[in-house]
Amino acid sequence: MRNLEILFFAPISRKLFMPTLLEKNMASTKMQRTGPIIIVVVGLVLLLGSNFYKTVPPGHVGVATLFGNVRPTGYTQGLHIPVNPLYGWTMFDAREQTHMETANVPSQDQLQTKLDVSVQYRVIASMAPTILEQTGDAAKAVEVHLKPKLRSLLREQGKSIKRAEDFFREETQEALQTGLTDGLREYLAPKGIEVSAVLIRDIALPPFIVQAIEKKKEREQAVEQERAELERVRTELQQEVARAAAGREAADQEAARKRIMADATAYEITQINTAVANNPAYIQLQSLEALKAISKDPASKIYFLDGSSPSPLPLMHLGDSQGRQ
Repeated sequence: MRNLEILFFAPISRKLFMPTLLEKNMASTKMQRTGPIIIVVVGLVLLLGSNFYKTVPPGHVGVATLFGNVRPTGYTQGLHIPVNPLYGWTMFDAREQTHMETANVPSQDQLQTKLDVSVQYRVIASMAPTILEQTGDAAKAVEVHLKPKLRSLLREQGKSIKRAEDFFREETQEALQTGLTDGLREYLAPKGIEVSAVLIRDIALPPFIVQAIEKKKEREQAVEQERAELERVRTELQQEVARAAAGREAADQEAARKRIMADATAYEITQINTAVANNPAYIQLQSLEALKAISKDPASKIYFLDGSSPSPLPLMHLGDSQGRQ
């Protein structure tokens, strides 16, 4: 009985399960065919989706090109949506830039002076499409327009300088910077480059000129030292002369003082002699005064006067020696 059941249900079960397996196989085959297509479509969407917007960095301007044609208007800094996903982009830095240049500049004396200059410039943002179309990117514009013109102006400005050492004069440097700035502005403005200043960073004269200048400075310093030494000696001599003059003046004053004193003494003697001659009693009075002073001495004993003289004076002082005799 059981065998009959198996024989009866087996064909029925195969009929029930066979369509399910076929459907799975067909679905798997369909996925294998459509999978790559879906991946490609998703990739294209992602790729093109990122090109529907453009972000321009700060201080820059973006220039778009389409199939080799430059769009006439640049894109300023910021986010721009939507944009053509087929655009190609070139970025220009519109911020202040500095270009360094070193050149040998000839002067009228046919000597070469080495100058280091710096040019401060920026790209004119509104002219970025024109620059790209006529010249190229910003670096190409500097290489094509700024550098050759700067070198040409340096040579032209050097022709107006007579001697190489004149490069160190302040007025020469100011005139050189002004001439370079004006010349570059006039030439580069139509090219899309705005120049703000040209600055001289360093000046290197020919070696033998530098040596000559150094020797000249050494001679000038030696002359200054000699001048200072002469000034010191002159000052010392002047001080010696002043001291000698002061000593001479002091000696003259002393001699004058002595002459005055001598004249006073002579006058006094003359007056005394005159008084004595005109008044004999003056001598007697003086003698009495002298005797009066001598009498105060305890050793004084006896005095003798020359009574016969018209001007009696003490003749001898006997004192105690007379008594001892």
